[in-house]
Amino acid sequence: MKAVVTGATGCIGTVLCRELRAGGWKVRALVRPGRDYGHIAGYISETHTGNILVPESLAGLADGAEVVFHLAARVSDYGSKKQFYEPILEGTRNMLEACAGKAGRFVQVSSITACGPGRHLRGQKEDDPCFKSGIPYSDAKLDAEVLVGMNCDRFPRGCTIVRPSNVIGPRSPWVDDVCRHFFTFMGIPLIDQGRCSASLVYVDNLVDGIIMAGTRDAAAGRTYHFCDDWLVSWKRYLTDLSALIGKKPRGNIPFPLAWSLGYVMETLCTPLSLRPPVTRLAAGLMGRDNHVDTSKAKIELGWCTQVSYVDAIQQIGRYVKKVFPT
Repeated sequence: MKAVVTGATGCIGTVLCRELRAGGWKVRALVRPGRDYGHIAGYISETHTGNILVPESLAGLADGAEVVFHLAARVSDYGSKKQFYEPILEGTRNMLEACAGKAGRFVQVSSITACGPGRHLRGQKEDDPCFKSGIPYSDAKLDAEVLVGMNCDRFPRGCTIVRPSNVIGPRSPWVDDVCRHFFTFMGIPLIDQGRCSASLVYVDNLVDGIIMAGTRDAAAGRTYHFCDDWLVSWKRYLTDLSALIGKKPRGNIPFPLAWSLGYVMETLCTPLSLRPPVTRLAAGLMGRDNHVDTSKAKIELGWCTQVSYVDAIQQIGRYVKKVFPT
């Protein structure tokens, strides 16, 4: 069995390559020119040097592959519309064209933010309406999902869309970026006292679902949410994470103020290529309840949370203490 993985060097891609290799798969990783892939070298069978924004570089990428797992994207809470739409929408378009008729199934890793951040998403099902928010990352994810759906019949085993909630684990932005912010002057404030569900999914649990989405017949043409069953608030997660580096959350911002500040800061900072101190995406994820419904994945795929929150924090702790020594 052969799988293609884009975004293979990232948080999710690293674990996906590891688990595929452990399951007996041959893994072909798409690697950008000059990108260090030493940490996944033991998990992959071969590399294909290319860029999802350069269609000609994708020739032959999907040859002989049963499944293409497309993870490559800009993963950030700030940036211009072009910075998000090029890799997320146009990159997906290029991947579909390069892989159609060659791979058995195409799995698109999207995000729960495609549902429309800035409102409570608790209980949101995969077939419930999604809304554009004006946030480039989220809107690009939604448009890419529509594009994948339109191309489903070009793959013998169809296409499947995966929407993770807030992914935590080594190399995750919800670990690395948040820890870095704790060392800045402003630190990390709570939003609405941090009382909303953090709506987390540990990367190992998510990868279990991604592999199921790529291999189960029932997954053809389907969309799945993946969010762990943990009852963990943002206050608890940020307190637990910051304690690993000797820090703690600082202050509180009401959600309406955080959302408005995000809009203003993005308007001012994005044209200057500066990181806004507050963004609407961060406010929408940390100040609203985004614990989406996962019953479809549980019923159709047999997916469930395997790694507990306590075990996840312990594993993250070992990683953080290496990367952010106190």
